[in-house]
Amino acid sequence: MQSGGSVGRRTSSSPPAAPPEAGGGATPDTCSASRTLSQLLAHRSPSSVSKATTDTSGEHLVVDVRPTATDDRSDGSSAPEFIARPGLHFVLAFDDLTYSVKRPKTSFHRSRHVETDATAARTRTLLDGISGEAREGEILAVLGASGAGKSTLIDALAGRIQRESLRGGVALNGEPLLDDGRLLRVISAYVMQDDLLYPMLTVAETLMYAAEFRLPRALSASKKRSRVQALVDQLGLRAAANTIIGDEGRRGVSGGERRRVSIGIDIIHDPIILFLDEPTSGLDSTSAFMVVKVLQRIAHSGSVVIMSIHQPSYRILGLLDRLLFLSRGRTVYYGPPGGLSPFFSEFGHPIPDGENPAEFALDTIRELEGTQAGTKELVDFSKAWQEKPLSRAVSVASSGPSLSLMEAISLSIARGKLVSGGGGGDTSTAAAAATKVATYANPWWAEVWVLTRRSFTNTRRTPELFLIRLGTVVVTAFILATVFWRLDNTPKGVNERFGFFAIGMSTMFYTSADALPVFLIERYIYLRETAHNAYRRSSYTLSNAIVAFPPLVLLSLAFTAITFFAVGLAGGAQGFAFFFLIVLASFWAGSGFVTFLSGVVPHVIIGYTVVVAVLAYFLLFSGFFVTRDRIPRYWIWFHYLSLIKYPYQAVMQNEFGADPGRCFMRGVQMFDGTPMGRLPEATQVNVLNAMSRSMRVDFNSSSCITAGPDILAKQAVTDLGKWACFWVTVAWGFLFRVLFYITLLLGSRNKRR
Repeated sequence: MQSGGSVGRRTSSSPPAAPPEAGGGATPDTCSASRTLSQLLAHRSPSSVSKATTDTSGEHLVVDVRPTATDDRSDGSSAPEFIARPGLHFVLAFDDLTYSVKRPKTSFHRSRHVETDATAARTRTLLDGISGEAREGEILAVLGASGAGKSTLIDALAGRIQRESLRGGVALNGEPLLDDGRLLRVISAYVMQDDLLYPMLTVAETLMYAAEFRLPRALSASKKRSRVQALVDQLGLRAAANTIIGDEGRRGVSGGERRRVSIGIDIIHDPIILFLDEPTSGLDSTSAFMVVKVLQRIAHSGSVVIMSIHQPSYRILGLLDRLLFLSRGRTVYYGPPGGLSPFFSEFGHPIPDGENPAEFALDTIRELEGTQAGTKELVDFSKAWQEKPLSRAVSVASSGPSLSLMEAISLSIARGKLVSGGGGGDTSTAAAAATKVATYANPWWAEVWVLTRRSFTNTRRTPELFLIRLGTVVVTAFILATVFWRLDNTPKGVNERFGFFAIGMSTMFYTSADALPVFLIERYIYLRETAHNAYRRSSYTLSNAIVAFPPLVLLSLAFTAITFFAVGLAGGAQGFAFFFLIVLASFWAGSGFVTFLSGVVPHVIIGYTVVVAVLAYFLLFSGFFVTRDRIPRYWIWFHYLSLIKYPYQAVMQNEFGADPGRCFMRGVQMFDGTPMGRLPEATQVNVLNAMSRSMRVDFNSSSCITAGPDILAKQAVTDLGKWACFWVTVAWGFLFRVLFYITLLLGSRNKRR
């Protein structure tokens, strides 16, 4: 570094060292070893001072003394680098974070003494006394080998670990942050390691829907579009704005572009704190560099950026401000990238010239982890290193945040952070917004509207899914129509109607199983979006039902139109209308049942197994195989829980109760299926006449023996009317969606235990 240093700029060859912890000033030893503020200012040229003032737009400047690895003095100490930068508004400090989990038992055949000694061994510590801080305008990178605790630390800072399981504290500008989970969710964003996106939406559509979720209705549509366009430019996605995201079966954007879209949907509202879990994982060197470059721009816009990264390249290392190396949950290095060389030199493992310091550090940590002593010596050395004055940057001015938390949030909102519709220039409005941050940006009905539009857009671009389901229903209806073609009014025709109704109604439920993968595929997208209050769970439940309903209408109409007249069912136009409604209600109940199961069962294969088994039980107890009056008393409760019972009973009453005078058994037809049925018809007539005389009842071969109401009574389907069965079926559909909502509340918490 030239004499006098530089003000307002940072050399790319020597990343800066980390400033001291929030609220701490310079130690006496440090002050004696450093120059006074007047001396520092005297060494700067007027031109550099003017440049610094211009670059910071007149804001309050803090002069930091930052030792660099390239400007070493003859005595081994580092010459200070002078940097003028705006006063800090946000400092996220974490102190002594400790988190442990219990291991599952691995053996059941141990002595009592061994089990007692193994109790402590079954507890694994994932974080062990981790401390540090992250500052506005900087990137804090958490590094370490697989299993070092990187993702766990990010989850702990982001409030994704239950508070009672996590020891230690996380504070923003000196105020505890984890105790107010609502505030943390509003001012922060969390980017997961996996790219969880809808494959059939374009980049611009994906970001626009995110804007409609996270930005309030008070912001006009034109301003939301402007925000999206600005974000597209910030992320470097202008060329891919109209390209679909894509998946394994459809070509879309590249891996690096997909990752930047994932970041974009979480920063659409310009959060104050951004957490990222390995954002460069799976990317090539150039794509990874571009992603981190975007993160650097986000940090310089006034955000605190904290990310985990596996193995940064040398170029990426130059973009990082602070490094936190972990080994099995413990800190082995915390400081600036430029401090790695003196750190490992003093530890006795100097970094060779030309080698990536981060890769060398990770390799050294892995080697130590493979030894019997592990990294204990390096952990102890790191603790001692942190106490040295030049191991940390020394701020001559105030090193802590210049404002309280609410003042800082108010100022950030006034400057355009946490995008809202209140207007950026009114600080009083911003202050009010800071003290009363809305949990959700939009009312529930606006969320439902956006969710519904997004789902319809995604569904419209995958028509093959609906066409396959429609084809299944049409083929099934065609087979049933041709097998049960024009059933007659005989005892055999009656039994065949029973079979048609049972198979037809159960078909509605089995073909609804296609709804099972819908939420299972969207589950992690839903978890990511609701983790920071993009929308309410109730809004998602309602939207899911709205989107699912229109296809059910078309499926019901197709099945009814193909089978009703072909089979020869009774009732005319009214019978056709009711048959359509009960088929639609069956689809509705089946869809609700499968949707509820998708919220309970985490895997598609397990879900299909459960659906098939449960629907088989429903069919068994529906009243088709065993009538209600013949079901054992200890199983009768399952009969009333059977979803198939109610539509089956409804269509039975629609068919046999439509015309009470319609006859299904006349004269000698009563002998069908008995030994007398093999006798000549004349003999059967003589027997019938003899029965008439002996019983003194006037009937002959043309007399009606069994009418529709008699069949209903014989099948024990008279406990509820057909409209009562219809409304019960509809109610089942609503009930299952309420249960689905409850599973979302109970089973989709975004926190570790």
